[in-house]
Amino acid sequence: MIILLLILSVLIGVFLGKYFGSKQQFAKNLLILSAGFLITICLNEVFPEVYHSEDHNIGIFVILGVLIQMLLESLTKGFEHGHLHHHSDEHSIIPVALIIGLFVHAFIEGIPLSHEKETLSPYLLGILFHNIPISFVLGSFLAHSKNFSTKFWLIVLVFALASPLGMLLGKYFDENLKIYFLAVVGGIFLHISSVIIFESNKNHKMDWTKIILVVCGIALALGGHLFHHHQ
Repeated sequence: MIILLLILSVLIGVFLGKYFGSKQQFAKNLLILSAGFLITICLNEVFPEVYHSEDHNIGIFVILGVLIQMLLESLTKGFEHGHLHHHSDEHSIIPVALIIGLFVHAFIEGIPLSHEKETLSPYLLGILFHNIPISFVLGSFLAHSKNFSTKFWLIVLVFALASPLGMLLGKYFDENLKIYFLAVVGGIFLHISSVIIFESNKNHKMDWTKIILVVCGIALALGGHLFHHHQ
């Protein structure tokens, strides 16, 4: 069920991007909403579990996650933040570096799910909510390329299977290592959501739309938190 949800979240995002990708403001708003959701999941769900660990050096792995995401962004060029760079040539090819960066990013996120016992855990919801806007941008890129071919569906499939493959690999690791992978992903989540939320506005003016969207994302995550803990 978890694998199916991971794949569906990518496919839904791609289809939304294909049909609404030309509406840049819609994509931006979706990213901001997801950032509010993601940072709340990170601070309210992931970090409490991580720092409940008896390893007093666990914070190093959170920092490692931030550094890994910084390195991945040298490949993806901020694709996760909605920075769509159209590398157009005669074949409209998505750069290999971008594909690798997105795959590694999603693969790492899937590893902590290997020992997940709940179908809709807060961590999984965070990934699903995060996948949709990234896939939206990917779908927008494919639509913009005007070549929604088998080749591009293969790229979508690679991205869709990245987290499930990470989840399957994680089953071969000792369950006690889950907390360290979770710490790394927590660092990745923190970096991505922070960059989206705190990116400079034009002339540094108050952006009430962004604030409202962030608050809505936070409210959704907190609502899920309350529902989860009252089950």
